[in-house]
Amino acid sequence: MEPIYVTGHRNPDTDSIVSAMAYAQLRSALGEREYVAARLGRISDETQQVLDRFGFEPPVLIHNLRTQVSDLNFDTPPALDKAVTVNRAWQILHQDENTVALPVVEEDGTLYGLLTMNIIAAEDMKSLVDPEIEDIPVFNLVSALEGSIVLDSETPTNSVSGRVTVALPSAGEEAIPLNKSTVLICGQQKDVILAAIRAGVACVVVCQASVPDEARELNASSLVISTPLEPYRAARMIFQSVPVSRVCRTTDLWPARLSDYVDDVRQMAQDNRHRAFPVVDDDNRVMGMLSRVHLLKPRRKRVVLVDHNEVAQSVPGLEQAEILEIIDHHRLADVQTGNPIYMRNEPVGSTATIVAGMFMERGLMPTTRMAGLITCAIISDTLMFKSPTCTPRDRQMAERMASIAHESIEELGRMIFSASTSDDKSAGDILFQDYKEFMLSGHTLGVGQVVTLDSERVLKRADEFLAAMQKRKDERKYDMMLFIITDMLKEGSHVLFLGNADVIAQAFNVRPEGNHAFLPGILSRKKQVIPALSVYWG
Repeated sequence: MEPIYVTGHRNPDTDSIVSAMAYAQLRSALGEREYVAARLGRISDETQQVLDRFGFEPPVLIHNLRTQVSDLNFDTPPALDKAVTVNRAWQILHQDENTVALPVVEEDGTLYGLLTMNIIAAEDMKSLVDPEIEDIPVFNLVSALEGSIVLDSETPTNSVSGRVTVALPSAGEEAIPLNKSTVLICGQQKDVILAAIRAGVACVVVCQASVPDEARELNASSLVISTPLEPYRAARMIFQSVPVSRVCRTTDLWPARLSDYVDDVRQMAQDNRHRAFPVVDDDNRVMGMLSRVHLLKPRRKRVVLVDHNEVAQSVPGLEQAEILEIIDHHRLADVQTGNPIYMRNEPVGSTATIVAGMFMERGLMPTTRMAGLITCAIISDTLMFKSPTCTPRDRQMAERMASIAHESIEELGRMIFSASTSDDKSAGDILFQDYKEFMLSGHTLGVGQVVTLDSERVLKRADEFLAAMQKRKDERKYDMMLFIITDMLKEGSHVLFLGNADVIAQAFNVRPEGNHAFLPGILSRKKQVIPALSVYWG
């Protein structure tokens, strides 16, 4: 069962994480267990404290949604042991015309080589020119000949070497070279069989005939095999009893790992002329075979987006994924889909409010622990109901969820807003724990935000924040960078900024001092800060 990832935005806040977890739980409760909550970045201290409070583990971390080899419907033909005969490999290849190559593996399943029909045919042609065999395992030989061992020396023979010779019925024994390096194929030719055994040839293959009784009385070292095959076919089978390890290709295999991206594998396929490539895992164990056909229409990863609908905020590789749904409370942005999808975008203060409503619509009650998480997400995203994005519905849903969880909204609020600005956290950790990038009318900017009950204590570290901001601004080549410190008690926000001070002055009608300004009544990045900058830049 392929997972459907439910993921919020990059640098996820509590609402983003909880909304993904709640929606995945909702779908699972409805019997759709392929939905998996995911995240695109580290968990903030605030979110971690909330998860710990209610006993949840963070969602699985995903780095991108680019199509990988593991997403392809590649073939899984038999993987041959090195000792398997060429004849057996030929039978497998002949049975399925779509199988163009077979992987050959070591005892532990790791890749050793590749075998194709062309390789087998080439080896077969060589045997017509040079009919020598070397150290063919006896078990291979008997199996290929569909025969049985009639005579052997006192010390059992384990392998056979020599020049394969067919004794024609018209030829006398004097016309046949008989020595210890001869592998003789004959029929109902009593004198030839006895002469060969007396000469101590390496092996005698008796085709469609019985071995003379006198042969059993000879004290000889020759291996004698009886086969129901006629002589010409027996000769071909001897050459095809060679272990595949001797003829398979062991260089230029170009294996594709399950974790490799299809774009890279497609380029590899274009750079060489092979028709098929082995698929291996990270331990080099063979998983299957990949052909060019599999690369034409790969199976895409599936994803549900929550708390965002903007490509810059979403998971890398989103363009290669199949977006199934979007559940959000932000402005419509630039995510595009190839097919119509279910989209739910509502003007509320928290995505968790929407997801909680979906539980109610389906007649499902969230678990006590999940209700506690949803309560925290609504409190966090609505700034304890003081954000201009907050609606009566957010407050009502938070109160309902708190009642199910048997929790106090006030107590949860104090826990949430004291976690994000702890003095033992680095300036970078505080700055980037709730951080987003924006492109507004050709201007690129990064905006971090923290909510606190004591903004003066946070501002004492202003130099540290500005240094971290300058580093990120230089790395990403932003036009401007902002750090919003929202004070719940003052019902406004301090802003530290890098860039043109006139932008801040005119967009918010304030008078900055150095790299700092106080924005009275400004609490929401989404509904106040970004719209004001958008209007200023046109």
